[in-house]
Amino acid sequence: MHIDTTGQGPDLVLVHGWAMHGGVFAPLVEALRADHTVHLVDLPGHGRSRDADLPLALAPVADALAARLPVARWLGWSLGGLFALAMAQRHPQRVSGLAMLASSPRFVRDDDWTHGMSRDIFTGFAEGLREDYRGTLDRFIALEAFGSDDARGEIRALRDAVFAHGEPAASVLADGLGLLEHEDLRAVLPTLTVPSLWLAGRRDRLVSPRAMAAAAALAPHARTHVFAHAGHAPFLTEPDAVAQVLRDGFAELPTDASP
Repeated sequence: MHIDTTGQGPDLVLVHGWAMHGGVFAPLVEALRADHTVHLVDLPGHGRSRDADLPLALAPVADALAARLPVARWLGWSLGGLFALAMAQRHPQRVSGLAMLASSPRFVRDDDWTHGMSRDIFTGFAEGLREDYRGTLDRFIALEAFGSDDARGEIRALRDAVFAHGEPAASVLADGLGLLEHEDLRAVLPTLTVPSLWLAGRRDRLVSPRAMAAAAALAPHARTHVFAHAGHAPFLTEPDAVAQVLRDGFAELPTDASP
């Protein structure tokens, strides 16, 4: 997997969402690099990890990243949150703080999880990938940007990010949709050994702030914050605000542990 590292200060790993890559975090990195060493991961099949042999699956990715990265704080955006939680579950000694940004331990609605999305949405996107690859990506990006104060600018930034290093393979995108549809990591939350930050966009149509509040209630020492004017990608429209919330929240976390 490709990992970019920049900045200085406490180590912070950023894990991107579906169809994206680490470069999508550029505005947030600019706001953080003066006081954080930021590690930008391109998940298998995405960005500059397009040719990685590793499958897009939680356990092998978490194990591979644990072997390459220092003890760090982790931030997972959207799909990336599942990988951050898997890392905290499998390698808790390598995670000194956790931030979930517009992400949830379970994305699909169920009888005991009423805050998720309809399963039909994910199956519809999976079918769309086979019939209209680019059109499906455009629809997903529009859904991500919905509710943002700068929806057009956000759509443009996300679309540019998707294709910045070539088209992600349809098979890998299907694997990512499978993770969003089927994974349920709620049982991990009570076992977290570090406090967690749960950062939501009030207008998010993919991950409801209610879902994030419900997830935070399952985790020890969790804090929540809602960005009032943001959709699914607050770091694009409010990077300085997101960076400051991270600084304030992480300031209350324990000192980084040794591996």
